[in-house]
Amino acid sequence: MTRAQQTISIGLLVTSLYLALYLELIPLPSLISNEIIPVLPFWALVSFGAYLLFRLGYGVFTFNDVPKAHAELMKEIDLARADLRTKGVDVD
Repeated sequence: MTRAQQTISIGLLVTSLYLALYLELIPLPSLISNEIIPVLPFWALVSFGAYLLFRLGYGVFTFNDVPKAHAELMKEIDLARADLRTKGVDVD
């Protein structure tokens, strides 16, 4: 199963569970049915956005913790500069 198929399957499962709760096919107390179930999609969207914002911030915070990738990138830059110098381009 590919990652896309897995994501679609999970999305359909969550959507069908929410619809069963929203259409009251699964009996719940009226307080939960009337006040919590209708706002679940908005709560999930806000929570997902907060999670993605945290992941972005953490990625920026730990960006310099990859010295191996930095060394590889610097080597590629040096190779590109050398190649451009052989073609007569001033890169300094």
